[in-house]
Order: sequence, then C-alpha cells, then structure tokens
Amino acid sequence: MERPRLKHIEVENFKSYKGRHVIGPLKPFNAVIGPNGSGKSNFMDAISFVMGEKTTSLRVKRLSDLIHGAAINKPVSRSASVTAIFILDETEEKEISFQRSVQGSSSEYRVNSSVVPSQEYLQQLEALKINVKAKNFLVFQGAVESIAMKNPKEMTTLFEEISGSGALRDEYERLKNQMQKAQEELNFAYQKKKGINAERKEARLEKEEADKYARLKEDLNDKLVEHQLFRLFHNEREMKNLESELKSKQREVEKIERRKERAEEALKEKKKEQGKYGRELAKIEQDIREVEIEMSKKKPQFIKAKERVSHMQKKLEGAVKTLEQARKANEAHMNDIKKLEDELAEVERAKEEYETTIAGESQSQGRDVHLEDEQVKEYHRLKEEAAKRSARYMQELDSVNREQKSDQDRLDNVSRLRTEGENKHRQKEHEKEEMEKRIEKLAEHIRTSEQALLDQKQLRADLQSDVGSSKDRVHEVQKQLDDVLEQLGDARIDKHEDARRKKKQEIVERFKSNYPGVYDRMINMCQPIHKRYNVAITKVLGKYMEAIVVDTEQTARQCIKYLKEQMLEPETFLPVEYLQIKPVKERLRNITEPKGVRLLYDILQFEPQGIAKAVMFATNNALVCETPEDAMKVAYELGGSRYDAVALDGTYYAKSGLISGGSLDLARKAKRWDEKHMSQLKAQKEKLTEELREAVKKSRKESELNTVDSQIRGLETRLKYAKTDMDSTSKQIKVVENELARLSEEIAKYGPAIEEIEKTMQTREQQIEEIKMKMNSVEDVVFSRFCQEIGVRNIRQYEDRELRAQEERKQKRLEFQKQINRITSNLEFERSRDTQNNVSRWERTVNDEEEKLESCKKQEQKQKEEIDKDQYHIDQLKAERLAKKQECDNIEEEVGKARREVGSIAKDVQGAQKQVVSLESKIESKKSDRHAILMQCKMDDIAIPMIVGNMEDIVQADPSQSSSGDSSSTAQLYEREARIQIDYNMLSDTLKDKEEKEEIKKTADKLLNAIKNLQDTLTKIQAPNMRAIQKLVIAQGKLQSTNEEFEQLRKQNKKTKAAFERVKQQRYERFTRCFDHVSNEIDNIYKSLAQNQSAQAFLGAENPEEPYLDGINYNCVAPGKRFQPMSNLSGGEKTVAALALLFAIHSYQPAPFFVLDEVDAALDNTNISKVAKYITQKTESLQTIVISLKEEFYSHADALIGISPAPAECLVSEVFTFDLTKYPY
Repeated sequence: MERPRLKHIEVENFKSYKGRHVIGPLKPFNAVIGPNGSGKSNFMDAISFVMGEKTTSLRVKRLSDLIHGAAINKPVSRSASVTAIFILDETEEKEISFQRSVQGSSSEYRVNSSVVPSQEYLQQLEALKINVKAKNFLVFQGAVESIAMKNPKEMTTLFEEISGSGALRDEYERLKNQMQKAQEELNFAYQKKKGINAERKEARLEKEEADKYARLKEDLNDKLVEHQLFRLFHNEREMKNLESELKSKQREVEKIERRKERAEEALKEKKKEQGKYGRELAKIEQDIREVEIEMSKKKPQFIKAKERVSHMQKKLEGAVKTLEQARKANEAHMNDIKKLEDELAEVERAKEEYETTIAGESQSQGRDVHLEDEQVKEYHRLKEEAAKRSARYMQELDSVNREQKSDQDRLDNVSRLRTEGENKHRQKEHEKEEMEKRIEKLAEHIRTSEQALLDQKQLRADLQSDVGSSKDRVHEVQKQLDDVLEQLGDARIDKHEDARRKKKQEIVERFKSNYPGVYDRMINMCQPIHKRYNVAITKVLGKYMEAIVVDTEQTARQCIKYLKEQMLEPETFLPVEYLQIKPVKERLRNITEPKGVRLLYDILQFEPQGIAKAVMFATNNALVCETPEDAMKVAYELGGSRYDAVALDGTYYAKSGLISGGSLDLARKAKRWDEKHMSQLKAQKEKLTEELREAVKKSRKESELNTVDSQIRGLETRLKYAKTDMDSTSKQIKVVENELARLSEEIAKYGPAIEEIEKTMQTREQQIEEIKMKMNSVEDVVFSRFCQEIGVRNIRQYEDRELRAQEERKQKRLEFQKQINRITSNLEFERSRDTQNNVSRWERTVNDEEEKLESCKKQEQKQKEEIDKDQYHIDQLKAERLAKKQECDNIEEEVGKARREVGSIAKDVQGAQKQVVSLESKIESKKSDRHAILMQCKMDDIAIPMIVGNMEDIVQADPSQSSSGDSSSTAQLYEREARIQIDYNMLSDTLKDKEEKEEIKKTADKLLNAIKNLQDTLTKIQAPNMRAIQKLVIAQGKLQSTNEEFEQLRKQNKKTKAAFERVKQQRYERFTRCFDHVSNEIDNIYKSLAQNQSAQAFLGAENPEEPYLDGINYNCVAPGKRFQPMSNLSGGEKTVAALALLFAIHSYQPAPFFVLDEVDAALDNTNISKVAKYITQKTESLQTIVISLKEEFYSHADALIGISPAPAECLVSEVFTFDLTKYPY
C-alpha cells in the first residue's frame, strides 16, 4: 500500500486569504515563498488549523478572529474553513478530505464532507500517522534551535509524546503507588501477626490466675447480695408506710383544690366580665379619639368657612354701597339727559315756530311789493351803477368784512375750545368722584382686613401656645411614660424571676420537711428598716441573699447530698454553728463624721434571732454611708484602719482596695424589697397615659394652626394689594386734580379772549355801518327815480325789508343751530356715559355676592352643625366612659375580692401541698435511695435475685434532662424500677424482723464490716485479670483474622505488582522502540545532512532500565571538530543537529507530509544546499513543505507556492503555484 500524500489545501476566508483559494497540487518538495508580511505564516496556521491545533497555537485569542477581516472588526463572512485533501492510493484514485471550519465561536469538523466529533476527527488523522499532540508533521518558525537545546528531561518528554509511552504515565504512577501501598500494608500485617501471638501466650497465663481469684470473689458477692437485699427490704417497707400516709393527705388536698377550683371559676368569670368592661371602655376611648381626630380635621374647614362668610359679607356690603352710589349717579345722569332732551325739544319747537312766522311774513311782504321784470332789470342795472360809483366804499367794506369774518372765526374757535375744556372738566370731575368713592371703599376694606388680621394673629398666637406647649408636654410625658413602662418591664422580668424563685423555694420546703435544722433563705428572713437602704444592702449581701441558712454543717451536707442525688442546681448554705464571725465593733456605731454612717447589721431586721450569726457573717461589719465620697473616706481614711463601706447608690469600697459601682441589674434586684412598687407604677402609667392623650389632642390643632397661617398670609397679601391700590388711586386723584386746575385755568383764559374779540367786532361793526351809510348816500342818488316808481322812500327800505329779513332769519337760524349743537353735544356726552350698565353690573355683582354669601353661610352652618354633632357625640361618649369607668372600678373591686378569696384558699392548698410535697419528697428520697442501691448493684455487678424484672431494667438517669428541670424521665425511671420485684427468700427472717431505725442501722453496719474484711483479704491478693478467658478467646480470634488478612494482602500485593510490571513493560517497550529507532537513524541522517562521514550524532539515556524516568542526552560532533556541548555549537550547527533529530523522529512514524517554517534562517548557503539536497533525496518517502526566503533553498523544490499581498484595507494574500518539475535543475 502506498503512503498517503497531501494533494492540496483549500482555504476559504481564513485569516488573510479572502475568498476561496486552492493551494496545490502539492509535489514531494514544495517551497512557499513571498515577501515578509504577505501571509506565509498564515498558510502555516491554515495547515495547523485543519490538523486540529488549538487556538492558542494559531496566534489568535478567539476562533472568530480567524475569519478574514475580523482583525479590523470587519469580517467578510460568519465562517471560515480549511480543507486538506490526501491521496491514499493513486492507482485507485482513492482520496480522503479533512475539513475544519469556524462557525461563529465554535469549530466544525468534517471527514469526507460528513460532520464528525473532534475526537473521531483526530483519530482519523492518527490513522494517517499525524500526531497532533506530538506535532510530528510541522516545525514552527524559530523552533528548530530550541529543539536542539532541550534539556534531558524535556528531550524525554518529547520522546514520550512521539512514542506514545506518555499516555501510560498516569496509569504507571497509579499502579506504582498502589503497589507501594500494598507492600506497606503487607509489612504492617506481618508485624501485627507477631504481636497477637505474644498476646495469646500472655492471656493463657492470666486465665489460670483468674480461676483462683474467682472463688474468693463469689464469697464476697454473696455478702454483697445479702447487704443490698437487707437495705432494699427495709427501704420498700418504709416506702409503703409513706405512700399510705401520702394518699390520705392527697385526698385532703383534693377537697381543698375542688373548693379552690370553684373560687377560681368565679374569679375567671369576674375577670371575663372585667375584660369585657375593659374592652368596652377601650372601645369608647378609641371612639372618643376617632371623633376628636375627625372634629380636629373639621375645625380648620369650619374656620375657613367662617372666614369666607365674613369676607363675603364685607364684599356684599361694599357691593351694596357701590350699587346705591351707581343708582344715584344713574338717576342724576338720567335727569341731566331728560333736562337736555327737554331743552333740545324746546329749542327745536322755537325754531319751528320761528320758521313758520318767517314764512307768513314773506307771504305778506310779497303781496305788498312786487316788481315787474323790467323793474328788476332796472334794479340790477342801477345796482351795478351804484356799485361802480361806490366801488371804493365796497372795497373798504370787503376789507372790514374780512377782518370781521376772521374775528368771527376766532370767536367760534375759542368758544369751541372753551366748550371742549368744560366737557373735559366735567369728565375729570366725574373721574375724581369715582376715585374718591374707590378710596372710601379701599379704606373700609383696609380697616376691616386689618381688624381681621389682628384677630387671626391673636388666634394664631393662642394656637401656637397650645400646640407648642402641648408638643413639649407630649415629649416630656412620653419620656416619663417610657421610663414607667421600662420599670414595668423590669417588674415583669422580676415576676418571671419570682416564678423561678418559687421553684427554688419548693426545694427549701423539701429541706425543711426532710431535715429539721433548715431555716430558710436569707432574703426571706431579712427586711431593711427603710427602702432607702435597699440598694446598699443588696450590694453587700450579694450571693448570700439567696443563701440557705441551716443549723449545722451536717445538715448542710445532707442537703447537698440531696441536691446531687436529685441532680438539682447547686445552692449556697450558711451553717450557723460552723460560721466563724467577728463580733460587732461597738465603736463603729459611734461614728459622727461623716454623718449618716451606720452598721449594715443595724439596718437589717431579721427573724428568727437564731440566724444572727449568719447575718453578721454576711454583713461582716460593713458600713452604710450617704454618698460615695463618704463611703471612700470611711473605707480608707477613718482612724488609720480600713473597713468595708457602701454608699446608698451601691458604690462599694472593700477594705482590700477593690471598688465596684452600682448597676441597673443591682437596682432591679433591690426592687424585690418593695412589693408595692408594681401597683404604684401601674397607677402612674394610667395617669401619664391620660395626660398624654390630652396633650396629643391639643397638639393635633397643628392643622388648624396651618389653616390660620394660610389665612393670615392671604389677608396680608390682600391688605398689601389694597394699600398699594389706595396709594395708586390717591396718586391718580392728585393727577386728576392737577388736570382740573389746568383745565380751569384754560377755561378762565377763554373768557377775556372772547370778550376782547367781541369788543373788537362791535367797534368794527360801527365802522361797517359808517361805510354802509356812505354807500347808501350813493345808492340814494342812483335809485332816487326808481324808488319813486316803486313807491319806497329809498332803495334800502326795499333791501332792508328783504335783505335784513334774510339776515335776521339767517342769524336767528344760526343761533338756533348753535343751541341745538351745544345741547346735542352735551346730550351725546351724557348718553356716552352708560351709568345704567354700571348699575346693572353692580346689581348682578350684588346678586352673585348674595348667592355666594348664602352658600357660604350654608356651608358654615353645615360645618358648625357637624362640629356640634361631633362635640355632642364626644360628650355622650365621655359620659359613657365615666359610667363604664365606674363599672370597671366596681368589677375590679369584685375581682380583687375574688382574688383574695382564691389566695386564701391557695394558702390552704399550699399548706396541704407542702405536707404532700414533704411526703412526696420523702418517698422520692426513698425511691432515690432504692434507685441508688439498684444502680450500685448494677454498677458493682451484684446480682440481686428478682421475681419480676432483671438488671437491664435499671438504668442511669440522663443528667442533661435533670439539669434542665425535666423530671418526667426520672419519674418514668422510678416507675420502671417499681415494677421490679425483689426475691427476698435469700434474706434470713432475723434480718427481716428488724423494726427500729437504730437496730436496722447497726445491722447494716455489721454487714458492711463483714464485706470490708473480705474485700481487704482480696485486696492483699494481687488482682488477676478476670477477663483472661475472654482475652484468650479474643487473642485467638484476632490471630485467625490477622492470618486471613495477611494472606489476602499478600495476594493483593502480588496482583498489584503484576499489573504494575505489565504497564511498566508496555511503557518501556513503546519508549525503547521509538528511542532505539531514532538512535539508530539519527547518526546516518546527521552524516547525510553534513555530507561528511566524520560527523557523529548520538542519543544516550541516563537511566537504561527505565529511560522515561530520567533524561536523554543528545550530542553531535560537527565535521572536523572535537566533541563539545550542544550549547557551544554555532547557530548553523545547532540547526543542522536539530534538523537531524527532527528527521530522525519523523522517520519513526512518518506523517504523510512535513512542514518546515523558515528552518534555514540560521544556515549559510553551504548548509542550505546540504539540507535541500537531503530533502530532495528523500522525496520518494517524504513529502516536504518548506517556507523559505532563500533562493539556495527553494530553487531545489519541485513546486513553488508564491504568496503576495494585495492592496486592501487589511492584508489580503494572493496565491500563485508554479511547477518546477518542467524545468530540470
């Protein structure tokens, strides 16, 4: 079968290869050439990529960076791929293709276009002898010299990768560790076996001694059984007597408890009723608070409504006043219009009458003088002639008439100006009147606003006083209430402690019933003479406050024994006779400075007097002082001696120099001296709660205060605007007055001007008359004959009758027209003043204000009714609360009475229960004694004969449960032991018949002495090992198991060693097969590369037995040189040596092709030619792809693959293939 050969490489969008490129066909010796930076190394990366290399070896961080353009963030595609086509058999044209592509950030593997997993892909490559891990198909740029310079261990690692022995490294190490561990276990088992043999021999000797000792032990056991039976028999008899007495007492207790239950039931009913009343009272108080809160919310609204009504009332009053003034002004205005209209009508009527009169006169005159046409012509001719004759007079008359006309125009203009000034004056006077009215309104508004502002400020001051003082009082009362609640909490804590102390007091009662010499706890028998000393006494007594006072040390020891047996908490005992005390120092009672110093012993009252020594011991001549300073002075500075001194606040100065202060815990502890403290705190709490409720109620007026503040701000704003408006209006009045004065001055000027013009016109009128007379004389001459014809005295008589009449009519009409114009102008002015609209507007305003006022009054009345309703509801609820409080007080008295009755019965129950507890304690003591005897029997292995039960029924009580106060397990234990029936047949009747305690005690002592004598005899004999037989059996069993274990470990060791040797042999064979092959080939290859038979290359293993564990040395002797280390060779010599090693390794399991990336970098032309010649000689068995920039190298190739860069935004490589076989060298 032919060796596989790489046919060509297909690259698509891989790195600098944009698009699809087919690189090939590839010849046996291929050279890749091109300028630096053209993409030759990318071709190397493409081959590495398709052969399964990791991303880190491809000079990128991510797979997606392999896509063309990704380096500049402009990838041309979402994928890139490289395909390698191998020819398996040229005759059969059998090929196989390997394709690896990048899809986003992942790789896809294909073999013959079929997608396969990466593992299968690599296996297919390995089938072609392409080892990806060993990289037996390529040499990277710059890696040649590093291969030659590898140290021995690195060289070994390289050979392990090439040979495949490295795959067995982990298995080799694992089996080696297992073999060593198995050998260690085998050695340990052997030593163990030797020890057990010695142990068995020793056990056999001990057994013989134990048999002899057992016989004496049986005699002792019989005596022990007899002694324990004697104790158990008399214990059970005494227990039965106590149980009979206990049943009688229990029946008595049951009767009292039934009476107590009835009283408690009555108390419970009273408490239920009390709780019901309390809840009802709380409900009423809650309702009161809710209604008060609701009313406090409504008050600001009521105040707003009230202020709104007041404001609307004032607005309405102002609007009514303004309406009356508007109506008066309108009435006066209408009267003025009526007068003007009447005057206009009168003038027009006079004008009509005048026109009628003129018309009648014209008709009568027309009938008197009637000229013919000829006469008229004559009249006009004569008139012209007269005019010619009087032309001079006519010119003079025209000149005078023009002047007169000019003065008349001046007169008319001045008259018009005076009329306009008078109209303006009347208008300004009207404006002034309106402004004065506005001033009056504003002044009234300011006055009322200022008064309202004063009222609101006074209300705000009152509310601020209430709210501020209430807030301060709320904080103060809340602080006091917190202190009281904290003290109540402390008191409740003390109540829990009292419950604990009650349990401890029961223990004292048991002591009193069992042991006559027990008094009581110190605190129960002592009382300070005044509560001011509570803290000081508590400080000095300390732990002795709870100490139990007994008469003798023996009594204390009995009590301590009882505590241990019952597994109760430890207690402090003060045996009066045992205590060593110092007598009272009388001189300490006579201390006068500092004042108030007393002996602690003197301020304590105690009962009975028999505990005086215990009290003296606890107080120890300590002194009580008023202040810490006095206490320190007494302790260390009084008479040169030191004493224990304590201040009233608990500061303690010990004569030893120790100083300790008071604390909260000490204060709480001292409160136990005052039983009334709880009730006082409750009363104070109720008082403070009620005071806090009232203060909070007042503080809730803050919303009302906010409302008043907003109203004050509104009033101040309106007042500010009103004053500003008033000032502005006053200024406007001054401006109008100035304007009126100016107008009056102008009007006053017009009068003299008119008089002067009229005087001038009168003078000129006389001049006109004189000229007319002169003209008339001329006319008389001309018209003398004509006048005679028409029968008139002169022509003027005719003209006067006609012309004068016309002039008079004209003048009269002008006067009428002037009057009409004046009246019309005044009438238009008056009509332009629409006072009726102002009246209507103010009427609407009054109506609107009246409606708003009515609405506000309704709203105010509604708010007031709601507040009155809430106040009435509050008064009703307060009355209900008062009645309910009385009911609560009454029921509380009934509850107290019922509680006292229950307490009285409880005392009777307690007295009876004390007797029961005393009997139960005695029974418990007897049960405990019985349990102790049985436990002793079990622990001492004393076999008590039993009718019912066995020794396994006797168990030890759990100390943890007993210490926790859980007595149920102990009761169960005693109940279980009570079911055990002892067989007393072994006990003689003589021992059973003992009745007296003294006699029983003597007999028990006698039995104990016998047991002790026997025990002494046994003690003198050296106690053998009583478990010798068991020890012997155990030793024999151990020996057998050890033998079996030893045999099993020996087999396992053999198996492990065989497995290790097998893997070791496999690893050795793989490694040596590769190493021997390379060792044999490398010398010839090196000679071929050097082309000199004197050249030598050899490999040497440091560990011939297991060469893979140590290093491999590679050394070369260059032609014509002596031996020297590899590091001393030149660069070219190292490269040739490295290539010799690479070609030798490649020849072991040759890959189909071999890629060399610029391996000729350190070679001169001579060595390049030698390497090229060697590759050319091996083309039959070796397909080589070299990347080179040197012509001496690539000129020997069979094919050239040229790679050149194309101009683009990023590097784009172009590929050219050139077959050199057509051109023989």
